[in-house]
Amino acid sequence: MTQLSTVILGASGYTGAEAVRLIMAHPKLKLTALTANRHAGKSYAQVYPHMAHQGLPDLVKWQDVKWDGVDVVFACLPHGASEDVIADITCTRLVKGLTVIDLSADFRLKDADVYAQTYGRAHTSPKLLAGAVYGLTEYARTDLKGASLVACPGCYPTASLLALLPALDLIDVDNIVIDAKSGVSGAGRKESTAFMYPETAEGAHAYGVGTHRHAPEIDEKLGAALGRDITVSFTPHLLPMNRGMIATINVGLNQGVSVADLRAAFEARYKNEAFVHVEVQGVVPHTRHVRASNQCRIGIFPDRNPRRAVIISVIDNLTKGSSGQAVQNLNVVKGWDETLGLNMVPVFP
Repeated sequence: MTQLSTVILGASGYTGAEAVRLIMAHPKLKLTALTANRHAGKSYAQVYPHMAHQGLPDLVKWQDVKWDGVDVVFACLPHGASEDVIADITCTRLVKGLTVIDLSADFRLKDADVYAQTYGRAHTSPKLLAGAVYGLTEYARTDLKGASLVACPGCYPTASLLALLPALDLIDVDNIVIDAKSGVSGAGRKESTAFMYPETAEGAHAYGVGTHRHAPEIDEKLGAALGRDITVSFTPHLLPMNRGMIATINVGLNQGVSVADLRAAFEARYKNEAFVHVEVQGVVPHTRHVRASNQCRIGIFPDRNPRRAVIISVIDNLTKGSSGQAVQNLNVVKGWDETLGLNMVPVFP
């Protein structure tokens, strides 16, 4: 079987390592280069010992990749760095025929002004931005086919959008409250006092209150679906666990709409999806039940207030919230079976 030559930019981060894990199991992809400028020259096992004995290429600087013959790039770089490197590869070096799957925030927001306000830097690649496809896979299949640049959604937007898009005709969209929580790996693999074990264990806290960078992304994508501007209430929290994400979303029901109607809409929308599942009535989704999988599980519940409902969405932030969705997007871009390389059972315990 012919395999596509695949490069991971930023392979030393958590999303990069997750991409390595998934691509190793993908029958149509072959890892030919792994980049990490700070660790260039090291074997991958020196950075991630659990990856020893896998025949993986050593880490190199991205500038030293032999780009001739490369088919696919997974960009697992921070925002800013990703845009600059992708622009250099595609616009300056003119590497042809690449499919670029970007896991950063650099091509998610279609409004360059909103990007600048949100990320504190001007967007310098407007042509690339205009051509990028926002890859919330279950809602982007038509646009993804044959795309050359895919912007993977953030982890919080993935969990939130999958739990809201089927409901928009049934709920008060101007009164959406998202209470979301993530494992520590969502902050990336970096040296910071804030993410040391004593700072995160045995406690939980909100952060980015009223200012988190994923809120404008959620607003933009819901607004696009509605055809008008929308502003959600979104508050993220950090939980003392390695991976996993839960979004508890409180919504008001439109006049004449019941929780049963809400459940029916979700069941109809997701009944044929491989990775998004609506839990049976009364079952609460747990992050531990999707760990290291590409699944999203959604629960729908009546609130104490009969005019309101609670929607609960869980994903693994590194898989469905990042690298798993990236592979899923590539599968759609190439016209392959969407589940290739992703049919893993969740890890438990």
